Amino acid sequence: MKYRKLGRSGIKVSEIGFGAWTLGLDWWGKKIENEDAIKILKRAYDIGVNFFETADMYGKGKSEKIIGQVFKDMRNEIIYSTKWGYDMYSHQQIRHNEIPQKHNIDFLQFALKESMSRLQTDYIDVYSLHNPKIDAIKNDLLFNMLDDLVSKGDIKSHGVALGPAIGWEEEGLYAMKNRNITCLQTVYNILEQDPGRSFLNADIDAQNKKNIQDKTYDVGIMVRVPDASGVLTGKVTEATILKENDHRSYRKKEWIIEAMKKIEKMRPIAESRGWTIPQLAIKFILSQEPISVVIPTVLDIEELDSFAEMADGKYLNKFEMNQIQELYENNFYVSSMIQN
Repeated sequence: MKYRKLGRSGIKVSEIGFGAWTLGLDWWGKKIENEDAIKILKRAYDIGVNFFETADMYGKGKSEKIIGQVFKDMRNEIIYSTKWGYDMYSHQQIRHNEIPQKHNIDFLQFALKESMSRLQTDYIDVYSLHNPKIDAIKNDLLFNMLDDLVSKGDIKSHGVALGPAIGWEEEGLYAMKNRNITCLQTVYNILEQDPGRSFLNADIDAQNKKNIQDKTYDVGIMVRVPDASGVLTGKVTEATILKENDHRSYRKKEWIIEAMKKIEKMRPIAESRGWTIPQLAIKFILSQEPISVVIPTVLDIEELDSFAEMADGKYLNKFEMNQIQELYENNFYVSSMIQN
């Protein structure tokens, strides 16, 4: 496993992180029993994964509780990244519908205390706003409080997780330029590069200027949905029948058919290096310096091992990256419908 710095925080994170939402929700076609969840988490640790990304609302705290149970005796070796902002304490989520948000100071302090209790820790490494709207990101008092929590040691850093759907460019760029965030989480993959490219370019531009007064300087990008909901791993094709509760059912069949055609255009690049399409997809992401960690969706140990093996330091060169960018810019763009 290779490791990178998480933005300006200096926190070292594994290039492949563990997206723990599947431990609390059955939205990916499979319910993971607690016994299996514990085995997967322990395997992740054994192969060098140290970054575990979750949220308080994943299973109404279930995901956090399992992580806290497994790693309570090795806390200093593990990076806890969790999110807050949905009022799961007063509202019941029905299927995939969003529940009301509370991005305010009182709820921040309350939610943080509850998450620390479930995770069995007295600090959180990365504490991110969960799918915030622009009014929350522009709330000076809220971000002053987050900065104070860093000063007090309750959290080591804070960030913004964009969503639920792909997009939210205005929110992401505002947070990068105007807030002391360590990281920004976004959907980004070889088929869906926008608005991720805007965030990557803003970070690169700030680093080239070496202007530490520019808040975009050294913001680590955390990538979710790196496999385009299974399309890039071959687990989802136009023939795949998904249950209504499966998150991937938001992908329209027409989108999947078009995506499969675009994958074929990439295949020669993968084959020239002896790689599969899934390997190309992950290595494409890890070939970009501003990206700190890739957070794939994992359902079992086999998938976990497969993703971890891709973080080997053997990534795309400049010529290959240019090839992919040319494909993308020349009618390669695919619109999407994805929520998380």
